[in-house]
Amino acid sequence: MKTTFQNPLWDGADPWMIKHGDEYIYCRAANNSIVVSRSKYITKRDNHKTIWHAPATGWNRTNLWAPEIHFVDGRWYVYYAAGEAGPPFIHQRTGVLRSANGDVFSDYEDMGILNTGDFPDDLSKNVWAIDMTILENKGKLFAIWSGWLKQETTDKTSQHLYIQEMENPYTLKGKRVLLSSPKESWETGGPLDLQEGPQILKNGEHVFIVYSCRESWLVEYRQGMLQLNNPDGDLLDPNNWTKKGPVFQGNSKVYGVGHCSFVKSPDNTEDWIIYHSKKTNEPGWNRDVRAQTFTWNTDGTPNFGQAIPAGKEISRPSDEVEIEKRESKWKSKKGSRNEKQNKKYYSACVNAHFSGWLFVFKKNP
Repeated sequence: MKTTFQNPLWDGADPWMIKHGDEYIYCRAANNSIVVSRSKYITKRDNHKTIWHAPATGWNRTNLWAPEIHFVDGRWYVYYAAGEAGPPFIHQRTGVLRSANGDVFSDYEDMGILNTGDFPDDLSKNVWAIDMTILENKGKLFAIWSGWLKQETTDKTSQHLYIQEMENPYTLKGKRVLLSSPKESWETGGPLDLQEGPQILKNGEHVFIVYSCRESWLVEYRQGMLQLNNPDGDLLDPNNWTKKGPVFQGNSKVYGVGHCSFVKSPDNTEDWIIYHSKKTNEPGWNRDVRAQTFTWNTDGTPNFGQAIPAGKEISRPSDEVEIEKRESKWKSKKGSRNEKQNKKYYSACVNAHFSGWLFVFKKNP
């Protein structure tokens, strides 16, 4: 049984993984559908199910991007981006799905499109929005996403981070607030300035938004971070957030890092970052999914270290090997029980057959 693994874990992009109880739930887009898997392991995907197919017509019929799944008040909610057409990808909006109950493999209801524009009562003035995530803080729920200042006719448009309070997991409340724009030297300088893929990371009272910047199709793709200054203050106030970066980036052997998610190891003693990287240094979106541990600085901020090259042996998440050993032992015992039951059944069949033959023989010697 291997105690190590190598990156990449599997092909794909925009990896969303969340730990729920003793399981890891992984959500992804595939064949214009949303697929969810559940596993005891960070490094393996096990049982999976397609929970939703994009409709044949409508605002969300194609270009299904970067779904995330969250557990809120006893149900699962999936936030995804999709459009009515494209390329150009100018029609992307955000929608929400809701599970029937607390089972991640239950049926899902389409809760509709979210109005991510500046006019909450006028959906006709809705604005481009992707990569929505949610943040729970002090009893309030907030949506954070990547969007445009206004609707445009080209997808070569700068992307910004927005935040808005939520009435419930499928309804926005009030108006959107421009939280952050790509202005720093380390998040600008290429053909398109953008901020996307915001993800929430918490460490005690410390709250962070880790996001992707620079161009997703280039090796310069990297991670920036917003830190909440006062958790008891107004999260809708951009001045209550401090930008830092880059906090995680590629190197000569890892071609850009982006769109991450964060989970604890099975025994909750380690922190892991799950992210995607380009397979080559050529422009494009041919990517795979990777994982590695990270630590914390004395000031409570994350220290993601250096991106680990593909093919290097990495220790498996703490307690994964033990879980696999227990599962292997259980399967072995189950197999032995089944074998014994099969033998008993075979013996019973033989005895019954012999008894029947003997009865016939006695009647017809």
